[in-house]
This record gives sequence, C-alpha cells and structure tokens, in this order.
Amino acid sequence: MMTEKQITLPITGMHCANCANTITRNLKKLDGVAEVSVNYATEKATVTFDPSVLDENAIINRIKDVGYGIPTATVELPITGMTCANCAATIERTLKKMAPDVVEATVNFATEKANVEYIPGEITPADLIAAIKAAGYGVVEADTDLLEDAEGAAREAEIRDQTRKFWVGVAFSVPLFALSMARDFGLLGAWSHAPWVNWLMLTLATPVQFYVGWDYYIGGFKALRNRTANMDVLVAMGSSAAFFYSLPVTIALTLGSNALGNHVYFETAAVIITLIKLGKLLEVRAKGKTSAAIKKLMGLRAKTARVVRGDEEIDIPIEGVSVGDVVIVRPGESIPVDGVVIEGHSAVDESMLTGESLPVTKESGDEVVGATLNKQGRLKFKATKVGAETALAQIIRMVQEAQGSKAPIQRLADRVASVFVPVVIGIAAVTLLVWWFAVGVGFTPAMIRMVAVLVIACPCALGLATPTAIMVGTGLGAENGILFKNSEALEGAHSLKVIVLDKTGTITEGQPSVTDVVAGTVKSVSRGTTNPDEWLVKLAASAERGSEHPLGEAIVRAAQERGQKLVEPDHFEAVTGHGIVAQVEGHQVAIGNLRMMTEQSIHTGDLESEAERLQSEAKTAIWVAIDGEAVGLLAVADTVKPTSLAAIAEMHRLGLQVVMMTGDNRATAENIAKAIGIDRVLAEVLPGDKAAEVKKLQSESSGLVAMVGDGINDAPALAQANVGIAIGTGTDVAMETADVTLMRGDLRSVPQAIALSKATMRTIKQNLFWAFFYNVILIPVAVGVLHPLLFLPMMLRDLHPVLAAFAMAFSSVTVVTNSLRLRSVKLN
Repeated sequence: MMTEKQITLPITGMHCANCANTITRNLKKLDGVAEVSVNYATEKATVTFDPSVLDENAIINRIKDVGYGIPTATVELPITGMTCANCAATIERTLKKMAPDVVEATVNFATEKANVEYIPGEITPADLIAAIKAAGYGVVEADTDLLEDAEGAAREAEIRDQTRKFWVGVAFSVPLFALSMARDFGLLGAWSHAPWVNWLMLTLATPVQFYVGWDYYIGGFKALRNRTANMDVLVAMGSSAAFFYSLPVTIALTLGSNALGNHVYFETAAVIITLIKLGKLLEVRAKGKTSAAIKKLMGLRAKTARVVRGDEEIDIPIEGVSVGDVVIVRPGESIPVDGVVIEGHSAVDESMLTGESLPVTKESGDEVVGATLNKQGRLKFKATKVGAETALAQIIRMVQEAQGSKAPIQRLADRVASVFVPVVIGIAAVTLLVWWFAVGVGFTPAMIRMVAVLVIACPCALGLATPTAIMVGTGLGAENGILFKNSEALEGAHSLKVIVLDKTGTITEGQPSVTDVVAGTVKSVSRGTTNPDEWLVKLAASAERGSEHPLGEAIVRAAQERGQKLVEPDHFEAVTGHGIVAQVEGHQVAIGNLRMMTEQSIHTGDLESEAERLQSEAKTAIWVAIDGEAVGLLAVADTVKPTSLAAIAEMHRLGLQVVMMTGDNRATAENIAKAIGIDRVLAEVLPGDKAAEVKKLQSESSGLVAMVGDGINDAPALAQANVGIAIGTGTDVAMETADVTLMRGDLRSVPQAIALSKATMRTIKQNLFWAFFYNVILIPVAVGVLHPLLFLPMMLRDLHPVLAAFAMAFSSVTVVTNSLRLRSVKLN
C-alpha cells in the first residue's frame, strides 16, 4: 500500500486563477503525485505524493520550471560545542539531511555560525535548532521574532514593487491621457496635431508599456510556454495591440502620410496597464485582509516563558520550553504552552481560542492552554505540549488546511477558468474580423473593439469567488471557537437537514450529580441531627469515599459542595452490580439499588413510591440503608447543560430536525427529550451501533445528516455522518474524526457553525453570480452588441478600452470586498 506524504508550499508569481490551474496541471503530470490543490487566494500549493516515487525537490523544481517561485528564508544560528572542522561538517551534514525543507546549509568553524536557507511553512528555525541539539551541539537562541518571515517578506516585497510600478504608471499615464483627451476635444489648438506631439506621447507611453507592464509580458510568456493562457496574456495582447498599432501610424504621419490613420492610441495602452495594476494592488491588499483571523491567531503566540531551572526562575524563548518543564505565569501574562496546573489558583480568559467570554477557574490538576490569558492568581504548571503540539498550533494548522482546500462548489469556476482565456481570445479575433470585414467600419475601430474585449474579460474574479469567502468564513469560525477541517465541511454544513445529538457530554454535562435528597421518616434518621438531609448525605458520602464508581463520586462531590467534613470508612466492600457496604462512625451503611435492599432483607417502607417518582423523572434512585434500615434516597442524574434548550430552539429556527441518540432506556430518554424539545429519540443504542443508526437516518432523510458527539465511542458515527461535529471538550479521537470541531462544550456552537456555513455559501454564490454576470454581460458589450441601440449613450454602444480596463480592474476587487463583508456576520 502506498505511503502518502503531503507538503504545502508558498507560491509567488501567480496573477490569476489560470496560473493556479497551470501549476496544478503540471504537478499532476509528475509520476507519484496523488493529489494537487493550488489556491490562488492563499497563494499556496498542497501536494500529496508517494515519496518512494519522487521527492519534494522534484515538486519544487517543477513549480520553478513552469515560471513560478517559492520564497525561502535564511537564518544565522550561533553554534556552541564545536571543537574542530569535523564538528562543522557533522552539523552541516545533519542540516542537509533535512532537504528539501532545507535548501542550503553552511557551517563555519571559525565563526562558529551556521547559515541555513529553508522553506518556511515546511520547517521552522525551532526545528533546525532541535536538529543541531540532537547532533550533540548547542545553539545560542535569539528571539525568533527577529528571524525573517520569508513568505511574508516576499509578499511585502512584491506589493512594494507593484506599488512603485503603479505610481510610475500614474506619473506617465495621467499627463499622457490629459494631453490626448484635450487634443481630441479640440482644447489645445492646431499645434497639438503636429507629428512631434505623437512622439511625445510615445515617449510617455513607453515606460508604462515596458516597465510597468513588463510583468504581463513575462507572465504571458510563461503561460504560453506551458501551452496555456492567463490574464497576463489578455492584458499583454490588448495593450500591445493599441501600442504597436500606434507606432507605424506615428511614423507614417511624421512622413506626411495618413494612409494608416490619423489617430494614435498610446494613452489607451498606458491607461489600460495602469488601471489594471491599480486593480491588482487593491485586490492584493483586500486578499491580505481575508487572512486577518489566522494572523491574529499567530499573534497570540507567546514569545518567552518563565521556567524553573534549579532553584531559580528564568525567562527563555518559547522554543526552549520542553515537555515536563515547570512554568510560572503571573497575573496578566499569557500562558506560553499547554500544561497541567500543579500549584496556584486563578481565572483564565480562554476567549481568544474558544470564543467563551467568561474566565475559567483553574487550580491544581486542571489543564491550561497556551495563548490564553491568566487574569488573577499566580499559576505554576507542568508543560505537557509544546511547539507544534500545542492547541494553538493545531488550531492554526487546521485553519490553514481548511483555507487551502477547495470546496466542491469551486469546481465549476475552475472548469470555466481553464478554458476562459482561449475562448476570450477567440471572441476577440472574431470581433476584429466581423467589424472589419462584415460590418466594414475599417481596421482601427475594429481593432479598438478587439482591445476592449481582451481587456474587459476577467478570469480573476472567477478564481477568487470561492477561496476568499472560505478564508474569511473559516477565520471567523476560528475566532468563535468553530474549526472546520476543510472547505468541503464548511460547504456541507449549509445543506444539513437532520442533527443527531449524542446525549452524554453533548446535551448533558457528561457526569452524574446529585439532584434530590429524600430522607425517610424512620427513627434512625433523627439521631443526633437537626437536618436529616445533611446527615444522610454525609454518611453516604463518607461510605463512598473508597468507591471509584461514577455514582459514588457524584455523592462525594455533593457532600463537598455542601461543605461537609467527611470521615474515613472503617470498612469498605463493593457489591458488584449492586452497590457498596461500609462502616462509618459505628454505623453499617449500605448504598445501592433496590435489588441490593431486597437481597439484604432491608425494609424499604414508604420510600418505594418516592423511588418510582424519581425514576419517572429520568433520575437514578440510590437507596441508603443504615444499620439495616432504609433511611433515604439519593437521586443522581446527568443534568442537562443550561445552554442546551436554547441551542435546540435555534436549530429548529434553522429548519433542522433534532434527534437525540443515547444508550439510556426509552423512558429516561423520552423524559429528557420532552424537556428540551427534541424531535426524535433513538434510545438504548449500544456504542457499536451508533454509526449504523446514523447510516439508517441518512437513508431515511432527503438531506444531509450531521452527528454531534464528544467521546471515543462517537468516532465511528462522526465518520459516518455527512458532517461530523465534535465538542472540543471531548477526546482527541473524536476531534480527529470530525469535520467540525467546537472548542467550547456549548451546544449553541452547533447552530452557530451552521449559520456561518449558510452565510459563507451565500457569499460564495453572490461572488460566483457577480463573476459570471460580469463576464457574460460585459464581454458582449465590448463586442458591440449594443451598437444598433441608438437611444443608448455612445460609451455603451462603443465601449472604449479604457472603460473596459477600469471595469476589469475593479471586478475582482468587488468579489474580495464582498467576501470581507462576512467578517461582520454576528454568530452569537
């Protein structure tokens, strides 16, 4: 069986969705590649491949061969512990073994420094440091914030370069356009028609054409070399047609001939390039905002940690914390890594990860999560997860993977984008021929229409319609403690018709608690106490101190919550399947079910009717007998979470059928369901049968079915469901199986996740409608279908290429801006 490996690489040089398709197509040609996903919005390529057939270098080289780049970072690491040149060679060899993530490594024994070039995203400086330490050497660690963020730096450099070119374009295009328009409208007099004016226009247009617009020539050449066509081809063809048409006209007019025409279009070529450059700049800046949520998550990472070393507390870089280290966190500080509290008491703000606004109390034995904020007391905890294993790192990785995946709805846009540019070029050619020969308007007007068609067509809007909305949607979800495993899950959640809720830990608290105390009327109850209920709970809890049964633990917990001081039982015996018997303060205490009372010949008296009442309320009645007399009942139940009722009401508002699945008996399940508004109950379901029940619901339902659970035995059912939703307070197994993870143990997150899915899909459909509508409507306008309609303004009947460029420049910006509107959606 093939062992697959997956890598995600940042890509530079993509200008439209066709660029992503080109990279995808070329990577799929490599033997051993199983799956490729190139996301134009995130500018990343995710490749799944067989490492026994090819390695990462082949993938990287193929991307570079087709004309795109992969940004790398360089880090200098001071090394300690080297004693000779052989040590330097050993470290260098160790680092080079990490290829292709490490592109190049050199170690200088004299300077005691290692210079490493690596691919960010695949490896981090912390990984390099760990490898050097594993080889037996030390590293003087610097603040990793000072290390170069290669991908971010590459993006910023690209934006700076494009911004500079845009302003160069403005500096030459504005006077050129003003001069051309003023001459056309007769505002400058006869001198403006002199041949030298055309040469001035050529002088102004040339820097724009071959400096500002050079990217389009390079991009177009790369695309054609790969036997495809993209936006760069359209812009290069359109602007070049206007520019190179004007050259011979200028020369002819200088020689005194107007055989080739009287008008030049240098300003058209220059303004087309400048406007489209403006559009791409605005698009890039807007795209940057779509990833604001994940940048915010990354910003939560602590930079340093205060750890105990020997007898002192020292501050070290976060990368230096190891599992087992004892970490100190003072009030107002961020918790640096995940761990378990061993000393102290505090309230911790976890809202940045879970969306829960109320601080959570933490004391000895409680888990703490890195990046959360310690609000009050001093905490000392033992680190259990560091680096890539922390909850924050896993959340970031999950969001990145979701943003990089392709939603099923995107397939149509991808198919259209793959043939879009060749079709547009064909339409432009036909437009030129029809207007030139069939209509007979002459070459120049026909050429201008052709340029308008080439320039107005926009494949970028199609490519950005889905991924930008996915990026904003998944980011908004992460801010509210809702994590989508991939974009398919985000899309699928909006079509759900049935929600199956596991009862224990999902609807209920997941642990039993004492709900009722019923003291009997026999004389033994009143011995030495004025409060029979308290006396009953104290004796029962003292007897149960030796029990590990969940019901026994619930009784002990109830006594502790009442502030009662418990005593140690003198004797303890567990009666399998029935209860316990213990000696407490000279009394023989028997606690268990009715069968135990019967077998020990204990008279139950008038308490049986009370037991029946409690059981009718879906509670477990626990009998308490003292010295051979039944003295009372303790009712224990897994109580419904306070938020479950509101959550289920919200699910109904969204048009969902709510089903509860439980192993409880039907009577108990029906009582709970009735209290909280459940539509249907699946009771007495064994853990191994949960997946089969979900499958049965799928066959019965006309829509998709979701399963919500938190335990290990929910994992098969979560996998079976169309959308598996794991409550984040549950086990790692359930979270790994689920399509959606809710970081809060709050059922209200379920309708919030579905509402977010619906809002995201609504935005995607709006984007796709705009992208298709724009091209379907405006390309025919550029062709000239409105020309016969004399009542329309001339600007629509004969669309000028400058207006076409303006429309094209802002079409993709419109799509990205619409996606950003998702950030204002209120989920609470």
